[in-house]
Amino acid sequence: MKRTVTLGVGLIAASALGAGWAIARRLTAPAEPRIFDLTIRDIEHDDETQQIVLDRTPQTTTDGIYNLWIERGGWARLSAEATDRGPHRIARTVAGTSLELKLATGHRASWSGIYYATPPDAGLNARDITITTPTGPCPAWRIDGDPSIWAIHIHGLGSTRAGTLRGAQVATELGYTSLVVTYRNTTEGPRVGTGRSTLGHTETADVDEAIGYTVRRGAQRIVLFGWSMGAAIALQLAARPRHDGLITALVLDSPVLDWTETIKANCARSGLPTAASHFATPWLTTGPLARMVGLPEPVPLRQFDWITRAADLAIPTLILHGTRDSSAPIRLSQALRDRRPDLVTLETFDADHTLAWNSDPERWRSAVTAWLRGRPSP
Repeated sequence: MKRTVTLGVGLIAASALGAGWAIARRLTAPAEPRIFDLTIRDIEHDDETQQIVLDRTPQTTTDGIYNLWIERGGWARLSAEATDRGPHRIARTVAGTSLELKLATGHRASWSGIYYATPPDAGLNARDITITTPTGPCPAWRIDGDPSIWAIHIHGLGSTRAGTLRGAQVATELGYTSLVVTYRNTTEGPRVGTGRSTLGHTETADVDEAIGYTVRRGAQRIVLFGWSMGAAIALQLAARPRHDGLITALVLDSPVLDWTETIKANCARSGLPTAASHFATPWLTTGPLARMVGLPEPVPLRQFDWITRAADLAIPTLILHGTRDSSAPIRLSQALRDRRPDLVTLETFDADHTLAWNSDPERWRSAVTAWLRGRPSP
């Protein structure tokens, strides 16, 4: 009997270790190409209006404006207008397409909140530059404005810099010079080691070099725009003493404010018990285990817990967060606001992760514009 119990305990322990390893591997996985998991079922024309018929899914029925990326190349912007086509299909109105794109039935596509593919698509006049980082050259877009006030736009895990153009529009309208950056182990940045993400830990060094770039070119004030993990990077940078008085505001969309809680939320979204997230922590934070996962060094998860570190926040912060966020729980943003009402303003939207802008672009822009205009000059 004793041997049976011991064997059972051993199997449970091994199972827990295996689950933790798998979760840690999935969370830090190298950047992957876009998945084209939708099929265009039909193309409808009515006068000058074009509609794309798609399978009914939680994404395709979501309110707001989105982009449909076509596997063969190109994109189609979709307006908020949607029309039922029976119990299993829905039609979305096309608001615009990339040059020379000819939509056709049967084309494979990918649904996305990344509405603009390039700065010109967003009406922005940008030039390509390169930021020299410890891991190699990182491409960036520079959009010129006031050389003394800069905005640095930081995308999230698994995303691209194009996703931040939604915020770069606002910064440009306010007259800031913008830097839209990349960092290591993304689809655009340099690949390092196994290509795995360290959840913002080592990536912060790359964005820090972008700050140096702006300072050498006259920056006196910097606003950091961070999306999801990009917000976690922004918070790390803002906490560095050498940036005191330089970084004057944070605009965070769907921020990761505590990786431990975020991992729990993503376990739940994947149908796993939230307790499974605890098994992943040692694989991320313990040196030998982290190296077995493929990480160059352990990730200091406690350093990313801004609910516990609320007293360390010293910069006015605007948070834009969807109430239906299934990746970065909105309750963490609410908790940070409640702990630091002197610095944190929270705007909520009926949206999922990083889709607040898509759900209501005008209100998103208005909220950010009004808040930034209300910042006193240092």
